[in-house]
Amino acid sequence: MLFKPDFCLHSVTDIDETFLNNNNIKGLILDLDNTLSLHGSPVEEVGVVEWLSLMRTLGVRMVVLSNNTKKRVEPLAQKLSLEFIAFGAKPLPWGVSRAVKKLNLNKNEICVTGDQIFTDILAGKLSGVRTILVEPFELETQMLMRFKRKIEKNFR
Repeated sequence: MLFKPDFCLHSVTDIDETFLNNNNIKGLILDLDNTLSLHGSPVEEVGVVEWLSLMRTLGVRMVVLSNNTKKRVEPLAQKLSLEFIAFGAKPLPWGVSRAVKKLNLNKNEICVTGDQIFTDILAGKLSGVRTILVEPFELETQMLMRFKRKIEKNFR
C-alpha cells in the first residue's frame, strides 16, 4: 500500500546497528523538518549529532531530502556534514531518485526516513524505496498541517 510505511519508529535516533543489520540498510534518505530538527529550526534536535556520528561509524551513507528551500536546508545540512537536496518535490519520486544516485547504493539497501506519510513515505513508495516513518518532534499548529496529521493517523 502506498501510504503504509515499511517501518514505524519513535525517532530517527531509534535507528541502530541491529535495525540496520536486520534489514540490510546501508543508506538513509533523511527528511529535515521534524525528523532531524524542529520545523524551521536552525539547530538539530537533542541526540541527532550523536546518532549521526554512530551512523557514520557504522558506514551508513546519508543524504537530506527536503521540500524546503536551499536557504533553509543548506545551513543545517552543512552544520551536520550531510549532503542535501532542497526542493525535493516529495511526494513525487524525482528527489528520491536524485538521493539514491548520491548514495550510490541499490534501492533495496536504502530507506526514506521522515515524519509525514503524504510526502516522505509516499515519495519512497513511488520510488521503490523502503520507508521509515518517525514521530514528529513537535506537531505543527497550522490548520492544514493539523488536518493532514489527523488523516495520516489512519495509515500508521
